[in-house]
Amino acid sequence: MTALIEVKNLTIQFRTDEGLVTAVDDVSFTIDKGQVMGLVGESGSGKSVTAKALMHLNARNAVYGPQSQITLHTENGPVEVLKLKSARDLKIVRGGAISMIFQEPMASFAPAITIGDQMVEQLMLHSDMSKAKAKEISVEMLDRVGISDPARRFSQYAFELSGGMRQRAMIAMALSTKPKLLIADEPTTALDVTIQAQVIDLMKDLVNEFHMGIIFITHDLGVIAQTADKVAVKYLGRIVEEGPVREVIRNPKHPYTQGLLAALPKLDDLDAPLTPVAGDIPSPLERPSGCVFHTRCPKFIGDVCKAKLPQDTQIDALHRVACHLHTEIPA
Repeated sequence: MTALIEVKNLTIQFRTDEGLVTAVDDVSFTIDKGQVMGLVGESGSGKSVTAKALMHLNARNAVYGPQSQITLHTENGPVEVLKLKSARDLKIVRGGAISMIFQEPMASFAPAITIGDQMVEQLMLHSDMSKAKAKEISVEMLDRVGISDPARRFSQYAFELSGGMRQRAMIAMALSTKPKLLIADEPTTALDVTIQAQVIDLMKDLVNEFHMGIIFITHDLGVIAQTADKVAVKYLGRIVEEGPVREVIRNPKHPYTQGLLAALPKLDDLDAPLTPVAGDIPSPLERPSGCVFHTRCPKFIGDVCKAKLPQDTQIDALHRVACHLHTEIPA
């Protein structure tokens, strides 16, 4: 497959009154055209900060590590995202080649401007098309994402639409510029399960139709199992396990991945107690030494995990894990 975007050694810190806070620590991954990658982890694991970096959207107090590299492959050649500075140059990744949809669309739509006007404004900003053509494409996209009577919805405000319809309208707006990569930041969390299933099916259809890549950010491995081709599990800024989604779910190697899977409700045993991952994710201001998960790990190897940062170990060609259990103890 052809690589769409490559992330190498991405490290992101934020300047604060308490000093530099690390949010993303030496993260690397690749997304191919037409591939869906799930990014999973608890709140505070750096999922959204990683995704925003792909569009250079993090706050001005963000500091990128010197080895950090994000390469977007376009028809006109590779683009080094972190080297883009001017607003004009950044258009290629902000709403151009990359679009983003968020967990709560009401926070993204301007409440005093109609859905249609916002879609038209975006299209005219990223192209030289006329207002009439932008409206035609916007209405067509609203129809494609399954919104009934799209011409009428085009003239409505976000508060006039239901939650599921607002989410679809946001997807329509994100797709109207025909991006190569769609970042979906917990797009189904605020929806009921019926609408959630519809949105997941819609995104699958869009991948097949537009052959774009998707980063699907969530804390729910159940959603990822239905949606993604591969999954990267993040904990406190680091990717601790990555691989094909079915392989990782059926054969998880990292204790954190195992804990996330054990925490899922079991429909075949409704009386079984839920087993959450013990403890809480540490503050980024107090990152543990060695393996960042050792303070919560039920399998930690004493001083090894406390002192030594685990390196990636290839389980097979596509499945990797960063855990001392697979380097310090013979299989």
